[in-house]
Amino acid sequence: MSQVGAPAPAFKLPSTKDATSPKDLGKEIALSDYKGSWLVFFFYPLDFTFVCPTEITALSDRYEEFTALGADVVGASTDSVHSHFACLNTPREKNGIAGTVYPLVADFTKATARAYGVLDEQSGVAQRGLFIIDPEGVLRYAVVTADNVGRSVDETLRVLQALQTGGLCAADWKPGKQLLQVA
Repeated sequence: MSQVGAPAPAFKLPSTKDATSPKDLGKEIALSDYKGSWLVFFFYPLDFTFVCPTEITALSDRYEEFTALGADVVGASTDSVHSHFACLNTPREKNGIAGTVYPLVADFTKATARAYGVLDEQSGVAQRGLFIIDPEGVLRYAVVTADNVGRSVDETLRVLQALQTGGLCAADWKPGKQLLQVA
C-alpha cells in the first residue's frame, strides 16, 4: 500500500509509449525508468468516459510545463493498451484524447491500482488518484477524488513546485512567494 514519505510502489506495465500502430503497443514502462526525475503518476477510471478525457488532455496540453520542472507524466487505468490506443486515436470532439503527448499504461491485472490504494474492488476500476514521486522514488504527494470531479492541473503544478522547494510552504503558497521561516 502506498504511503506518503515511503518508497512509491514499483510498477512495470505495458504502455502506449512510442506506439504509432497497434503492433507497436505494449512497450513496458517501469517506475525505475523515472529515477532521477519527478513523476506525476495518475490513475483515472476508464477510457471514453466523461471526465477522464478532460483530465488526460488538460495534463497533455500543459506537459511542457511539467518537463520544464524536471517532471514527467504517466497516466494509468485498468483498461487495456488497446483501449488506450483507440482513445488516443479518437478526436477530442468525439470524446477521445488525440494529441496526448505522454504515455498511458494498462494496469489490466489491477495490481498497481491496488498497490497505490485506488482500486475499487467492487467494480475493478481505478479511482481518480494522483501521485507525485520524487527523483529518488519516494512518494511525496497523494490525492484521491470522487470519480465525478476532475483534478486541477494548476494545483498539480503548484504542489510539484512546492515539493521541489524542499521548504515549508504555507496554505495557498505559489511560486515566487516566500517560504515559512521557523525561528
